[in-house]
Amino acid sequence: MRIWIVDAFSDRPFAGNPAGVVLLRDFPEDGWMQQVAREVNHAETAFAHPLPPGGDADWALRWFTPATEVDMCGHATLATAHVLRETGSATGTVRFAARCGVLAATADDDGSITLDFPTSTLTPQPTPEDLPRALGARVVSVHGTAAHIGDLLVELEDEKSVRALVPDLGALGGAAERGIIATAVAEDPARGYDFVSRCFFPNVGIDEDPVTGSAHTALAPFWSARLGRSELTGLQASARSGLVRTALRGERTLLTGDAVTVIEGELFSAP
Repeated sequence: MRIWIVDAFSDRPFAGNPAGVVLLRDFPEDGWMQQVAREVNHAETAFAHPLPPGGDADWALRWFTPATEVDMCGHATLATAHVLRETGSATGTVRFAARCGVLAATADDDGSITLDFPTSTLTPQPTPEDLPRALGARVVSVHGTAAHIGDLLVELEDEKSVRALVPDLGALGGAAERGIIATAVAEDPARGYDFVSRCFFPNVGIDEDPVTGSAHTALAPFWSARLGRSELTGLQASARSGLVRTALRGERTLLTGDAVTVIEGELFSAP
């Protein structure tokens, strides 16, 4: 059984967000997939198997962090679509049946991949009393996101504040179901991005996620409303860093990025 490690939302190795990808004939027991994800020890490992033709989706897809299964993951979906294209298992647009609904991934002519995900709702909320202390930064606004994401989107004063964050991860764990999306407008859009973000998910075993596709389904409507444009580019300013191009299409958000395979190997522990 083959296993791939793919750096998503990056056009070069050792940047973006690494994901494990395992292609199966069917889903085995959850415990086995969780053990593989723990062994891979990246933010997410994706497991996919083909579905019978004629249905709403082409492949079934699930994602596991080292600690738990999640409802939505952008970068591991991008990584899976990349592996399907590289192995010749799929071409054009691939539809995935996942816990959050049917997601689509389309291979673009320039080698990038565009994901079609549901746009997250945004609900203004009062700033939790302990949140500024836990982040170590002044909070401008707080918004809740859709249930399948379960994050708090937290606007900070400026890009410098986002980049400088050294949060108290233990304290952050009580602020949201999954985690915190910290964001601010770009200091200089001439650098090729419109907003910055960083994402912290201690509740699912990820202290800081390098590049988070699902977060951009909330970041896209948030910044599109403020900047007056439906198409934007976000920089997730983690140590690995990565760019996500977003296009707001009403109830759907398009997320475009590159991916590169870093490791391909044999998984000897079969389910």
